Amino acid sequence: MRTIDLRPGEDSIRLGQLLKLVDAVPTGAQVKDVLVSGAVTVNGEPEERRGRQLRSGDVVAIGGYDDVRIG
Repeated sequence: MRTIDLRPGEDSIRLGQLLKLVDAVPTGAQVKDVLVSGAVTVNGEPEERRGRQLRSGDVVAIGGYDDVRIG
């Protein structure tokens, strides 16, 4: 499992931003396609909202990639 630390002073990151950060999608335009395909779960639940706010302790599973924990 990979851990992504939030920037100092931030308490969340949007799911779409995280997907780009971990190179799960090459461009922001492709985020929605990945989410609609059902390949992404947050804390074990399917998630399709690119604006979903992720906080410390959340675990994101992306089909074909290591799980990501928000630190």
